[in-house]
Amino acid sequence: MKSIDAVTCLSALAQEHRLNLYRLLVQAGEEGMAVGELAAATGLAGATLTSHLHILRRAGMVSDERRGRVIQCRANYLQMNALLGFLTENCCAGSADADCAPATTCQPARRNR
Repeated sequence: MKSIDAVTCLSALAQEHRLNLYRLLVQAGEEGMAVGELAAATGLAGATLTSHLHILRRAGMVSDERRGRVIQCRANYLQMNALLGFLTENCCAGSADADCAPATTCQPARRNR
């Protein structure tokens, strides 16, 4: 990941509602959540929710898929892992004796459909 991409991702997450939305989607796993479920969980008005999701989508942090009348949103784990890797790649200057270690990647559990 390039620095400019990391800045874009971090900027998208640097707002309380967007961070909360993203965390909900990460917790939801690979299946994600419908926009209606996100609205109910957050209490955000439709236009506000759409705006926040659009910012997260432009940063590559979420994707969505239309399923008939439902828009299903999900976290982009590849982008999240790339961001975590970028933030931790020089952790403790590579010292093996240090207590810190680069973040491991997140692999959501697959749900049986």
